[in-house]
Order: sequence, then structure tokens, then C-alpha cells
Amino acid sequence: MTLKPLTRAELREGLVERRDDDHKGVFGHALIIGGSRGMAGAAVLAARAALRSGAGLVTVAVPQGVASVTAAAVPAALTLALPEDSSGAFRPEGVEKLKAYASERRVTACALGPGISTRPDAARFVLLALSGLPLPAVVDADALNVLSAQEPEGVSQMLKTRPHPCVFTPHPAEIARALKCPKPEDEAARVRAVERLAREWGGVALLKGRRTLVSSGLRTVVNPTGGPGLAKGGSGDVLTGLIAGLWSQALASGRVTGDLAFRSAALGAWLHGAAGDLAEEELTAWSASSCDLPDYLPKAFRAL
Repeated sequence: MTLKPLTRAELREGLVERRDDDHKGVFGHALIIGGSRGMAGAAVLAARAALRSGAGLVTVAVPQGVASVTAAAVPAALTLALPEDSSGAFRPEGVEKLKAYASERRVTACALGPGISTRPDAARFVLLALSGLPLPAVVDADALNVLSAQEPEGVSQMLKTRPHPCVFTPHPAEIARALKCPKPEDEAARVRAVERLAREWGGVALLKGRRTLVSSGLRTVVNPTGGPGLAKGGSGDVLTGLIAGLWSQALASGRVTGDLAFRSAALGAWLHGAAGDLAEEELTAWSASSCDLPDYLPKAFRAL
């Protein structure tokens, strides 16, 4: 089985051009929903990547106990504090506040999952958000784990009946939990798994790892960028925020055609991997960290 990467010309078609009379509203409003006590950094990394993607506005929705530290860590983003339980995780009733905010602030797309935890309150929050929040969503990390813990047919039905599409971004262990199958090891198994997840959950699936795969269920491509420098905690959170930011721009601007979810996921994977390669080249695979990745995104855009 031979998969081809998208050409740079195809990838550039997913970029939203800049014009002299543009304003921030042209480039969308990305909402990052994540974090919990002890894992606020995941939401911070995703928000920093969304800002570096070029999104016009970014809001970080976090449990109220970590809102102040999040606001200080990402001053260019807005912060939305939501109710938390005794463990510092989201409470389910926060979804109503989230829905009202998304409507009032004209949010374009969201990312859900980084650092949320899988505690019972947080799990209920994730399910309510996915079923009730009328936004395109990048679903990652603990949000994937929450879905994987549910009855498969119910998850498939809920996701396929959402009015807006999703991009799912599992690593191999997460996709194995989602599909109730062995962890895919070789490329053929990885292709079968990513295409199956896209079909069964009704969206675009991105399987992380060496030679990241992106599939709509009908079309699957391989990403050629990225190396061992990305094998650090938090790298996936950066990818999640980056895709959400790129997708928000494509949706809000009206300047990108085709399958915007697929385009944004593939472009995000390439830029994320290229940023990792650039960071690794300068800082080495040992010392490059996920905190460095957003700062190398400008060079990755330039390389594209």
C-alpha cells in the first residue's frame, strides 16, 4: 500500500490569504475547551498554537480554578471560566454557559479535550458539549477517551447526527481504544484503523505518529513532516489548537474551497511536523519541547 502526501501546492490551498483591508473577524474565532487542575498547560499550548495559526480571535475555556493562570500564560487570548467540581475538572452545567458564549461571541470552531481529564463530571461535560454545542470541533485527548468509554453504536449515532463535522486526532493507543481493536503497528493496520474511525464516527480522522495519516474515509493521505523531537508530552495539544485555528479561518473567511475539515487537518499536520523539524534542527531532538513548537510555526508557514 503506497500513500502519497499532499503536495505543497495542495496544502497552500488551505491557507487563507491576507488582504490589506482585512480585520480580525475575517479570520474566525477559535474556542479551546480544555484544562483541569494540574493540566492547565494543555489548554495553554493549544491556545498558543491557535494564535500562531492566524485565527482572528482565540478564547480558552477552562475550569474557574485555573482561569487566572491561563489568562496570564496566554494574554493574547480571551479566557472563559466555567464551573468546576471538587477535583478541579469541568462540571456538566458549564456547557450551557459555553453555548451562550459561543453564540454571543460568534465562535467559528472549537477544540475539545486537551487536559480535560476523564473524571465523571468532565466526562458528562464532554458528552453534553459534543451533542449540544453547534460548532465544528477538533476532538482530542481525554475527549476521545471519554467517547471510547461509551457504547460504540451510541457514540457513532451521536457524532453522525451532529449538525457540524468533527476532526478526531488520536494517537495509536487512543484509536485502539476507540475501535476496540489491537493497537495498529504497521502502516497497513494504521491505514485500516484511521479509515475505519473516519467512517464509523463520521468525520475526518488524523492518526498521529511517525508518518501521520489523515483520512476522510474516502481519501487518505500521509504527512511527511515531523520526527522524534515531537515525541514529547504536549505536542498533540499544539496540533489540536493549530487545526482549530486553521479551520476557523477557512470557515470564517470563505476563501478556502473543498472539504475544509480535511484540508485544515492535513495542513495542520504538515505545519506541526515542520515546526517540530525546525525546532529539532536548532534545539536537537533531546531538548526541543512542546513549549517550543508554537514559536517555530512562523518558520513553518514560511517554508510552505
